[in-house]
Amino acid sequence: MASSPATPALKANTAMQSPLPHNRLVLGIESSCDETGLALCTLPSQGQPALLGHALHSQITMHKAYGGVVPELASRDHIKRFLPLLNAVLDQAKTDLKQLAASAVTTGPGLPGALMAGTAFAHGLGFGLNIPVLPIHHLEGHLLSPLLSTQAPSFPFVALLVSGGHTQWFAVKGLGSYTLLGETQDVAAGEAFDKTAKMLGLPYPGGPALAALAQQGDPKRFALPRPMLHSGNLDMSFSGLKTAVMTTAMRCSATPGAQERYPLSPQDQADLAASFQAAVVDVLVHKAKQAMQATANTARLVVAGGVGANTALRQALLNLGQQQGFEVFFPEPQWCTDNGAMIALAGAMHIQAQGLPTAATAYNMSTRSRWPLGSPSPAI
Repeated sequence: MASSPATPALKANTAMQSPLPHNRLVLGIESSCDETGLALCTLPSQGQPALLGHALHSQITMHKAYGGVVPELASRDHIKRFLPLLNAVLDQAKTDLKQLAASAVTTGPGLPGALMAGTAFAHGLGFGLNIPVLPIHHLEGHLLSPLLSTQAPSFPFVALLVSGGHTQWFAVKGLGSYTLLGETQDVAAGEAFDKTAKMLGLPYPGGPALAALAQQGDPKRFALPRPMLHSGNLDMSFSGLKTAVMTTAMRCSATPGAQERYPLSPQDQADLAASFQAAVVDVLVHKAKQAMQATANTARLVVAGGVGANTALRQALLNLGQQQGFEVFFPEPQWCTDNGAMIALAGAMHIQAQGLPTAATAYNMSTRSRWPLGSPSPAI
């Protein structure tokens, strides 16, 4: 029986250069789904926290064999990655654990086991170092991620969150002040991308593969629906669009029938991918125009989450901003995916705004796989 590799020991960094002020760093920990991310942010008394180091491990290769995320495998893999990633960010920042003022960890929403893995690691560190642990909302992390960019927005702004199973519009007045303006009523945009890609026989992860294929296709060939385009509100629906892709693929398929994937010619496949992407972009751009009109005093739109990396969506929203006279902000592609940097930043900003809780009163292992943004935290 082959033995598993030994868990790496936590590294004590003795070769520090230009030591930072004592206890002025926040560690961010993200493990809500299939990426393990850790990062370190400064905790200045004033001004924007600065990112000192970040490390990310993606589980794409592991889950690819199954065509999707396997929650139990995801949870176990997170546990293996925490210490190596922690050592990596400590090396990048040229610091050690003694400089930590707090850790911030994603406690929801997400996969229950994956969330518990990160929360347990954060609390183990917190207890061992006698520092507090701050629960962070995963979507708040995405919402604040554009602040990591060189060209960062300022409050207030309208936010489009297109991350995983979420597609939502928010009016953001400031840290912690998030008003839901509208959301998907069924399937989210990212989920529709992934499921459509699977129907077209594209490899996992499907969203980026579909976006790449769409560049080779004709977006006007197939007349796909734009659900809820004229609903009069900011709610959305992508379930019917996904079904329309399925029926179109069945009609074009050489061997039609009730099956998960439909054999298509390369051109049919590319044209259907392009037509689907164009439909999603049209809906989001139309709703963006409505959202900015509904918040007339706001001249900034922020787009965050995995689908925010889609180049067609970015260009269409930039064009809309130029036409309508508002600025559009995106995080760099590396901050669109799940990452520890956005969690560290959110934690540092909350400490700046509310002060540092004492370690003895800041330990609570609660997580929430479902957690509407703006509702109370699962911890104290």
